[in-house]
Amino acid sequence: MKISYNWLQSHIELKESPEEVAEKLTQAGLEVEHIEEVFLYKGKKLHNPLDGLVIGEVLTCEKHPNADKLSKTTVDIGGKIVPIVCGASNVAQGQKVVVATVGATLFPTEQEPFSIKKAKIRGEESEGMICAEDEIGLGNSHEGIIVLETQLSNGTAAKEYFGIEKDYVIEIGLTPNRVDAASHLGVARDLSVLLQKTRKSIELLPKDFFKEKCPIHIDVQDTQACLRYAGLWIGKIMVKDSPNWLKNRLKAIGLHPINNIVDATNYVLHHLGQPLHAFDASKITNQKIIVKKLSQETKFTTLDGVEHNLSPKDLMICDDISPLAIAGVFGGLNSGIGSDTTSIFIESAYFQPDSIRKTAQLQGLKTDASFRFERGTDPNMPVVALQMIAKLLGEIADASDFSEIIDFYPNKIENFRINVSYKNITRLIGKELDKNFIKSTLKGLEIDILEEKEDNLWLSVPPYRVDVQREADIIEEILRIYGFNNIEVKDSLNASFLASFPKIDKFQLQNQLTALLADNGFNEIITNSLTKPLYADTLKHINTNENVVILNKLSEELEVLRQSLVFSGLEVIAYNLNRKQKDLKIFEFGKTYKKIADMGNVTEKYKESNTLAIFLTGNKQAETWQENSQKSDFHTLANIVDKVLRKLGVRQFDKVPVEAHTLAYGLAYQREKYVFATLGELQSYILKTADLKQNVFYAELDWDYLVACYHNEHTYQEIPKFPEVKRDLSLVLDKHISYQEIEKQAFILEKKLLKKMNIFSVFEGEQLGKGKKSYAISFFLQDENQTLTDNQIDKVMQKLIEGFRNSFGAIIRD
Repeated sequence: MKISYNWLQSHIELKESPEEVAEKLTQAGLEVEHIEEVFLYKGKKLHNPLDGLVIGEVLTCEKHPNADKLSKTTVDIGGKIVPIVCGASNVAQGQKVVVATVGATLFPTEQEPFSIKKAKIRGEESEGMICAEDEIGLGNSHEGIIVLETQLSNGTAAKEYFGIEKDYVIEIGLTPNRVDAASHLGVARDLSVLLQKTRKSIELLPKDFFKEKCPIHIDVQDTQACLRYAGLWIGKIMVKDSPNWLKNRLKAIGLHPINNIVDATNYVLHHLGQPLHAFDASKITNQKIIVKKLSQETKFTTLDGVEHNLSPKDLMICDDISPLAIAGVFGGLNSGIGSDTTSIFIESAYFQPDSIRKTAQLQGLKTDASFRFERGTDPNMPVVALQMIAKLLGEIADASDFSEIIDFYPNKIENFRINVSYKNITRLIGKELDKNFIKSTLKGLEIDILEEKEDNLWLSVPPYRVDVQREADIIEEILRIYGFNNIEVKDSLNASFLASFPKIDKFQLQNQLTALLADNGFNEIITNSLTKPLYADTLKHINTNENVVILNKLSEELEVLRQSLVFSGLEVIAYNLNRKQKDLKIFEFGKTYKKIADMGNVTEKYKESNTLAIFLTGNKQAETWQENSQKSDFHTLANIVDKVLRKLGVRQFDKVPVEAHTLAYGLAYQREKYVFATLGELQSYILKTADLKQNVFYAELDWDYLVACYHNEHTYQEIPKFPEVKRDLSLVLDKHISYQEIEKQAFILEKKLLKKMNIFSVFEGEQLGKGKKSYAISFFLQDENQTLTDNQIDKVMQKLIEGFRNSFGAIIRD
């Protein structure tokens, strides 16, 4: 949110610098992100305040001896006469002109900046430049130099003649709870307390000024969404350009001036925080304003020319026949102010915040008005805003024939009543504050003290402070004005309670796993949890009835919460492949969501799970002079998954073939038949959703389960003193038998001496026979107490061979 320093002066007299003001605001919770110095001229931002430009007088002007289209002049620039060669056809003796002196930098309207230097032009000295309008950024005209009608002395700064206004724009990172500060009045409220200054009163027309009967009839049919609706009719008005001071105010904060009526509504909005909307009164059919909701799929075209399909939940401002505006969001094309408008109706309302928020999101419209309405405006401000704009339009639009102000307000919104004790103020702040300071702070924040007792206060909080409804909120208000940095840090720290900390810090654990994966060449991604419903339809093992559908969806593309991380990862891969990045190793810690059925005593309707997803595609390493590039494969993925599990201390589990849903082939890791990880190559039909043509290997781990299984206890043992022995076997087996089955059976057959196994070759071919394959496996044997003899080794290997023959029908190849 942008605030003008000059504009703030209309609310509070400031002698403090913009930097000092920014520091005060930041300490009070309105964090200032940036301060920009701006220079304004007739509603335009200039790049500089015309530094180095002065008023000069042409003393002599004659034709350049060496160029037909140039003139040779001498110019008095105040105490100094300089020669200047000028190319303008309208330059003449006796003129008052704008002169850019040597060293000045010019910022032309449509060209790059340039600096003025001493020069020789066709053999003649030139020490400056007589300027045209576009050459100094004041307009677009280049027909000739600017000729001034002024009595100002030569050498006077040009910015003094043109009335360049200097301002500072203070940009505040406004948090959602502080909508009360979304205006110059709101910021001035805080400053008046922080600087202990009195705010200036708002100049308004008296209520008895508005005497004429309003010809517009107001009918509020939806009193739940529209709690207050006020309106003012003005019978005579002139639409024209706004005065320069108003244009400068709006331009400083980034708004584009349109005409005096629209500019006046924007001015009041940013002055008071109350949105207004002006209708051309002649376009209101039968002079009726009806506030209601319309039927499904009603068409409505907004001021920007875009047609919208309305929802039955959208509150609309209508006349007797058709809709005129989306309440609190955007006006309609057919009822807006035009150059031929002579009478207007101005609405000023308080709409229910949830209603405006839902409509703005549903229609994809974000405006200055909806920003405020959906967070909660001041219900006491609508009539004040109408009184202010009436006075303003009388000055800048020749407005007359003001009607009475119509104010529909059936149920007044009361102030919040809060009880706060001095004891709790001291307890939460950590320091006892003076009671007079507390009471003066509350008064400055427009929080009234209804009743004061020795140990507590009963307070009345105005309804525009939507973030102050509890005792803790009041204490926070006192603390932010006192200053967080004014609370001294004691030598010893204590707390009024002792929190119980879990043994496992899952975020620290996640950081450790992130470091592990990064050390192995992986990059972390963070993707959107909102996704396409088409993705859930694609996965064969996902029930689409369990989709969590967003009620206030932003678009059809972002309609549901994801049940799997696979598609968001594939989108990242596709994005990189399209940019020639083909070798990818990425991972994501993300959430998945699904709807669960109501099972009597189960009160939760949705389930949120944490998942670790790992993706591999392309080469696992780049080609170098030492070795060729190698393709990523299933074993590359399995290796990194095993590293993750070892890091978490998860060692004892079963490996079984994965069901062919998401993966074409792969493994599922399980404990007691619960699958906590799956890994393998993704099915081609899934890759098609991201238009991928190269293989992608994918692992999905249940992060919640792994955190629960984690233990960081380490056991140590002495390094064996006796050597290990390796023996190799080549087994011919039926094709459907997996290596995991062989490994499991081997450790059942030999529990003492067999320490580990390694598969180093897999072969399939016609010479083995149909439906057969061959595994070449290394077996590592070791006894911690003695050196193994050949006899012991042979017995173990024979036991394994017989076991494989009996269990799998294996044939041992020589």
